[in-house]
Order: sequence, then structure tokens, then C-alpha cells
Amino acid sequence: MCGLTGFYDRNASRPVSEQVTVVRAMTDSLRHRGPDSGATWHDTHAPMFLGHRRLSIQDLSDSGAQPMTSASGRYTLAYNGEIYNAPELRATLGVQGIVFRGSSDTEALLNAIESWGLNIALQKINGMFAFVLWDAETRQIHFARDRFGKKPLYIGWAGDTLLFASELKAFRAHPDFKPAVNKQALSLYMRYAAVPAPHCIYENVWSLLPASRLSLKAQSLQTEENLAARMEIYWHADKIATESHAHLFKGDENAAIDEFERLLTQATQDRLLSDVPLGAFLSGGIDSSTIVALMQKNSSQPVKTYTIGFEEAGFDEAAYARQVASHLGTDHHEHYVTQKDALDLIPQLPEIYDEPFADISAIPTVLVSRFARKDVTVVLSGDGGDEILGGYNRHIKAPQLWSYLKYMPESLVGSFLPHNSAMANKLRGLIGEKDASRAYNNLLSHWEEENDALDNIVHPALSFAENMMLWDTQGYLPRSILTKVDRASMACSLEARAPLLDRRIFEYVWSLPLKYKIRGGKGKWLLRQVLQKHVPAELFERPKQGFSIPVSEWLRRDLRDWGQDLLENNVELIDIDQIRSVWAAHQSGQADHGTKLWTALMFLAWYKKWM
Repeated sequence: MCGLTGFYDRNASRPVSEQVTVVRAMTDSLRHRGPDSGATWHDTHAPMFLGHRRLSIQDLSDSGAQPMTSASGRYTLAYNGEIYNAPELRATLGVQGIVFRGSSDTEALLNAIESWGLNIALQKINGMFAFVLWDAETRQIHFARDRFGKKPLYIGWAGDTLLFASELKAFRAHPDFKPAVNKQALSLYMRYAAVPAPHCIYENVWSLLPASRLSLKAQSLQTEENLAARMEIYWHADKIATESHAHLFKGDENAAIDEFERLLTQATQDRLLSDVPLGAFLSGGIDSSTIVALMQKNSSQPVKTYTIGFEEAGFDEAAYARQVASHLGTDHHEHYVTQKDALDLIPQLPEIYDEPFADISAIPTVLVSRFARKDVTVVLSGDGGDEILGGYNRHIKAPQLWSYLKYMPESLVGSFLPHNSAMANKLRGLIGEKDASRAYNNLLSHWEEENDALDNIVHPALSFAENMMLWDTQGYLPRSILTKVDRASMACSLEARAPLLDRRIFEYVWSLPLKYKIRGGKGKWLLRQVLQKHVPAELFERPKQGFSIPVSEWLRRDLRDWGQDLLENNVELIDIDQIRSVWAAHQSGQADHGTKLWTALMFLAWYKKWM
């Protein structure tokens, strides 16, 4: 797990010594992602510059350092992430006569690319990654991102110079980068509380799509060309889902459960490879409890688990985690954070998330990452279970509600939906809406404007619930959940790994009928069956709570002055008068607009910090 950055200067506009100074500054801005070491590299025959900050996880020696050049000298790689099947790749390549200098997964990835070519290597590797690869022979720059979008990669323009980095703060370290807000991206942010790839909050900058690659011939680059149009998908989640649906599993339920447990156990074990201390986040919920149970089952030592608790009633799951940890026999670490701890973190969020981001659970995620980092460098998490196994209320409850509401006029429904309920506002988005994609977008919306909804492809062979699960996996998961965890953990120099986000898990789950995910009004049926083999059901069967804080009440009390100060700024990019009106209604108690206001305030806080 690391941070990468660099640039290709089409005009070689500065002396090499100055360019090296620039790439060092960009690299140093990512020190939190890789505190163990840092290095830069440049091609002596081309204006290509790379920088890398290293968080040493595998092969702690210099043989794992980056940027790394292949034995032939043709390829140079700057890479962020972990390749979990690196041992298998090394064995296969060894049979072919490849000699390794060290034991890092970086070298395995680089040799796989050189031996098999980028296309085949991308199909063979299994992990979380974002990388830039310079081909000195063809003068091509290749970018790639993992299948689910766990690792970030931004690419964009600073005049005639092509910039790239794990985080946008590195762009700000380049003297030619002139930041300007992308209004379309801002509109999407206001709707979804995060900026979806391939968009970026800055003009002429893009976020590489999950499961995609981008290959550019350096000498034919056109300044400020639309790079999103050049991205190519190499792994098609929607194709896997729809094709699997045509040949669904019809076997024995117990066999399906056993196979899922086998695959998840393997995915978990693959993520235990580390030369540094390793532990796990444990909330006491179904996802993290299952991962910890499988870790502990296959470990000769107690697994280190980490939980934070809250003083606020209704927002504390620490007691549940404690019970699960006690039953499994983990080495459990629990820390109760105060309201002041959370409030003190809020001004730091625009620095940690250097693109507008408004998932309120970012706060506890940063806090638990800080807590775990005192002991370990790597943690496993339960991310991905809700998206691929039907864990959100919208997967479970919305399909039936929509089947009625889409045919009803609002005048008939308004009489039994309270006007000040956040849930009621979501349901209103289903009234009279006959298009599945728009209904889904309405369920996820915070602020709505004309023509700012994402265009999701509706797959007729899939049910509404299945379409939503697929859209969540391709959209909500990378832009919200994975962005939250990546920035929060890496701000603390902590690597987070998610066994449920393994391509083998995804492909297998989509070969099963919906009843293996949602049954009896509950989601994640398959995961529950595995977990109850290791943990009594009474320790985890409870209503879904989420990992959050009471933002609505805080905005009326402790955060009132903070919010009021931000709203005094007249930012022309948004309708500040409308936001002030919503603020007033929220403060008076007429309605609960906490989520909407948090989205707007986090943009204003970001704008104040960066613009």
C-alpha cells in the first residue's frame, strides 16, 4: 500500500533538475500513504517523471522499492496496492525461467506484465491496485485500476503536462496546475455526496474507472483531451452478472453455503500475507464478524481486533463487537471516543478527503484507523458484503414499495408520508417513477438538480433488487465506501484489505439465485449461514445500524457555529440561499435535513480549504 504520482511534460518546459524538484514535492505530499520511504525516477531519454511513497508490507528490503524497472529496462512501474495471488504468479513465472531479485508483489506484477503483456496480466492478477507503467520502448504510458476501485488514481492536465497521482493534493504541488471547479462534477457531488468516476471535482482531471485501463502514446497526446473517452474496461461486472443469471445454480443449499465459505476462507487467507503486524476491524455486524471468524478459525494465535465505541445512545455497537470477540477468542482492543474527538476531526476532513466527500461515517472510520494503527499496519475489513449480498434496505424493502408507488400520483401518497421524515423524502422519489434507474438514483439522492443523475444501464433479465446491487457495486461502492476507507486508513498509514471484494466471491455470488442473498425480509442470507457456524445468531441478529454519528443533532448544537460560518460565504457555484433556507428549517426542528446539509457543508469546507 503506497502512494504514487508523476507527470509527462509534453514540451519538456523545464530543466530536468527543476522537474525532479517538482516530482519530489508531489511525492512528498503523499507521505502519509507511504511513510517508510520515498523515491523518484525519470527517463533520461524522455520527459517522464515518477514518484512513489512506500508503506512497506511485503519484502521490507530495498528489493521491493519503487519506482521499479524491469530486468530488461523496458518497463518502469509505480504501483499502489497488494496483489494477493503474487505467490502463484511467481511460481508460474519461475517455471518459465524468470529470476526474481526479491519477494515483493511489485516485482511479481512487473514480471507478469513483461512476460505476458498488460492485457493478459490484468486478467491474471487478483488484488487491489492502481498503477502507472511507462514503456520506454513504445513511449506509452499505461494506467490501470483494480476491479472494484479500491485504490484511487487521478489523471489530468496542467497546461501541456499530463499529471497523475493517488490523491489530488499531489496535483496542487505542480506549479502549472490551475485548479478550477468542474460544475458537472459538483452537481453530481451534491446529488450523491461524492464525486463518481470518471468525473473529478477539477476541470480537465479524471478519476480512472474501476476495472479499467488507459493507454496513451506520449508523443500523440493532445493537450486537455478528454481522457475519460479513452478508458477501456478490462473486467465487466455487468456481463458477469447477466450471463451468470442465465445459468443459475440449482443445486443443494448446503453445497452452496459450503462453497461460499470455502471461497471466502481462501480470500481471507490470501489477505493475511504480510511481513508487518496485521489485525481486523470488528464492528460486531455480520460482515466484519464473518471475516474475523474465518481469520480466527485458521490462526494459531488470537487475532487482533479493533472497535471504537460512542457515548451517544443509538450509535454505539462496541458492546456487540465485544461479545463477538469474546466468543471467538480474539485479542480485542476497544476504545471509546468522545464527542470532542469526533468534532475535533471535522476540520481535518477536507485535508484527508481532498475532493468533496460527505459520508458522515468517514469520521468514525478515521478514528478507528488511528486506533488500530497504534498496533498494526494492516487490517482486514468487511467491506463489500452489503453490495454483493443485498444488505441495504433499498435492496430489501424498495422493490415491493416501488411496485406500488410507481403507479400512484403524489396527491394520493402525500397524505400518509410525514413531511419531516428523511425516509419519507426518499420514498417520494419512487412516486410515479416508472424508470428503474431514475427510481434508484432518487433513493440515493441528497440534493436534486435537473439532468444530474447517473445513467445506469437497466438489465431486463435482473430484478430491481439485483439491478440495484449491481449498480451499487459499480457506483456507490467505489465512490463512497471504498473512497471513505482508502482515505481514512491511508491518512493513518494503515492498509485495509477486504476479502469480500474478491473477484472469485463476486463471480460465485452472481451464479446464485436472489434467494441466497435476500430471504425472509433480510439481506446477506448466505453470509448469515456461514457466520452462524462460528457465532451464535443472537450475537449478530439485530436491525442494521450502520457506522455513523448523530449529525442532525450536532448541526443543531455543537456544529451550529461551524455550519453558520461556512454558510456566510457566498460561493457562486451553488445556490447558497436555498441551502440557508434548508438550514433554517432544520434549525427550527420543522424537518430533519441533516444529511442534505452535511453534503453542502462538506463542499463549502472543501472549497474554503482548497480554492
